[in-house]
Amino acid sequence: MSRDWRVLALGPVTARWRPRTALVTALALLVAAGSTVLALGSGDFPLAPARVLDVLLGGGARRERLIVLDLRLPRVVLAAVVGAMLAVSGAITQTVARNALASPDLLGVTAGAGTGAVAVFVLEGSAGGALRAVGVPVAALLGGLLAAGLTAALLTTTGATGLRPLLVGVGVSAFFGGITGWLLLAARVDDVERANAWLVGSLTGRGWAEVGGTSVALLLVALALVPLSARIPAVQLGFPVASALGHRAGRVVVALLLCAVVLASVAASAVGPVGFVALVAPHLARLSCAAPRPPLAASAALGAGLLLAADLVARTAFAPITVPAGAVTAVVGAPFLVWLLVRSRRFPS
Repeated sequence: MSRDWRVLALGPVTARWRPRTALVTALALLVAAGSTVLALGSGDFPLAPARVLDVLLGGGARRERLIVLDLRLPRVVLAAVVGAMLAVSGAITQTVARNALASPDLLGVTAGAGTGAVAVFVLEGSAGGALRAVGVPVAALLGGLLAAGLTAALLTTTGATGLRPLLVGVGVSAFFGGITGWLLLAARVDDVERANAWLVGSLTGRGWAEVGGTSVALLLVALALVPLSARIPAVQLGFPVASALGHRAGRVVVALLLCAVVLASVAASAVGPVGFVALVAPHLARLSCAAPRPPLAASAALGAGLLLAADLVARTAFAPITVPAGAVTAVVGAPFLVWLLVRSRRFPS
């Protein structure tokens, strides 16, 4: 076993872990916690970090508790959960595809989820609320699965190396973007306003209902990833090698990609399409951990911190105007994508 790894034994259960990965994950969690305190204290009624901590520990005045716990905490918790979901989704996609440019937003999954959600916004109004039982999360998940299936089918014929995933993703995103535009043109004005408010990728107006739904989805997928993550190294060696080692590589890959699509689609259903978190966070995790692939825990911690920081900037940088968090992540993520494209041309492997 490599000297980079350590073995943790708890009775009959043993697990491998890397000290550097654990350190990076711990530091990322500390940064996310600091961003949480700053976010809870920022706004029209600013609070010092000490006052925020006092409120979180059960103290504080009634007005402070109302502002921190009822008004700001749901948004902050949702930012952390969604950031973690997007980052883990991106880490899984990049690992399975063995391509640095593979992420749900670049492969069209987020666009498909957006089309599903917009369809509910538009058709629910024309049907008099008959589609409320379906809901935005289910429609977004179905749209994400459809987009993922279309992307996978196209990549099966063209291959998933180099820039092909990005080019296929652009085409799939354009396809679903056209459907979304047609739905908006055929919709009523109030339905269009609701859909556009969701499409910008913002945490404004979100509450504990969105926190509950996304948290349950993240927990269920995390439980599914516990046994699957142990099979990732074998799958990365290729299907013949994985099969020789006793793994059903095809089923493992399908299960991993399904987990990634569920995470990205449910996250999009809660806050809209927030781009580039799924691309940037796994890369930061892989580089900072010096790992051959993005560690899932470190990616989740970094993704939570990234979206927390982006939402904090969105709320405070242009006050009293609040810009969408998706706009902030796009400003940061677009140059990162350009750097990846230049690097992929310079180092094709």
